Amino acid sequence: MIRDPEILEALLDSVRRFVRERLVPAENEVAETDEIPESIVQEMRDLGLFGLTIPEKFGGLELTMEEEVAVLLELCQTSPSFRSIIGTTVGIGSQGILMDGTPEQQAQWLPKLATGEVIASFALTEPEAGSDAASIRTTAIKNGDFYVINGTKRYITNAPHAGIFTLMARTNPNDKGAGGVSSFIVDAKTPGISFGKYDKKMGQRGAHTCDVIFDNVKVPAANLIGLKEGQGFKTAMKVLEKGRIHIAAVAVGVAKRILRDALAYALDRKQFGQSICDFQLVQAMLADSQAELYAAECMTVDAARRRDAGLNVSTEASSAKMFATEMCGRVADRAVQILGGAGYMTEYGIERFYRDVRLFRLYEGTTQIQQLIIAKNMIREARANA
Repeated sequence: MIRDPEILEALLDSVRRFVRERLVPAENEVAETDEIPESIVQEMRDLGLFGLTIPEKFGGLELTMEEEVAVLLELCQTSPSFRSIIGTTVGIGSQGILMDGTPEQQAQWLPKLATGEVIASFALTEPEAGSDAASIRTTAIKNGDFYVINGTKRYITNAPHAGIFTLMARTNPNDKGAGGVSSFIVDAKTPGISFGKYDKKMGQRGAHTCDVIFDNVKVPAANLIGLKEGQGFKTAMKVLEKGRIHIAAVAVGVAKRILRDALAYALDRKQFGQSICDFQLVQAMLADSQAELYAAECMTVDAARRRDAGLNVSTEASSAKMFATEMCGRVADRAVQILGGAGYMTEYGIERFYRDVRLFRLYEGTTQIQQLIIAKNMIREARANA
């Protein structure tokens, strides 16, 4: 749902200019240093990018899902590392508080998240709990007015920069399933929290992940999201469902940039006395990429509109995330092929995108998890209607 087209277009123009003038020129620096310049992060704060999804009453822009998708399609036509620094605050880090937090919890944290004063991180994955999120082993045992948390979280995006963690932990050791999991707001400065080394990843330099270790960390009982135990898994699933539409939009935005660069190269590069874009086999790769990109964008926008309308979008969100992220990988692969040897060289940037986008098929639920969600929803609906 687009509420005010003129206001949205003004925001999109600002984002386009920011991407063109500040982010694209900084791509090589970030790739070489593994750091996003603080000046760029501050400009993101000034543009309101940390508060895209946070309600206006807390200082955010309160974008609808469709509006959020529109912004991401523009913001992500550059290195995905830039989106990552705001992504956990805009999405999975803040949305649990927004969806299920008490008014007091929202008032305490959402204004700080909206301005980017505090970065939120989502602490779900563990060494033995990723796709099987219900098997969380991190414990939160109540002791008076506090919960004592012990455990390790793995591959946590923005953990080194986080001000708070939306943490999933087991409050009922006797319930080994989803019903024993609760969600907490944990101040990153709390004693007992330590961090592992930055993970050395295949791509997305500048987007930092690491282990987060909780050793007898005392968290006030007032920080239990919604003040209800056993709701953490439900909160995580709601957050991830919205996040899947978000990641689908990210994949579409990056694919737009990759395809644009590949087309520009094909127009310029000469072989056998003509531009390689005039060769039909190159045209086939360009055409396949454009068609798949168009399909992914339509799916993502449709899923966003359905969510804005209040519909159940479990299937649509998973379908969009699965198709868009797989599409982006194929577009990146074809781009390397179109550039040939140049596509394998760092100076052209395509090989960096090729590595960067591989992650899209893993986080917010792997492609295989999306397949299971889609199929189970289909079977459930068919049996209900039988």
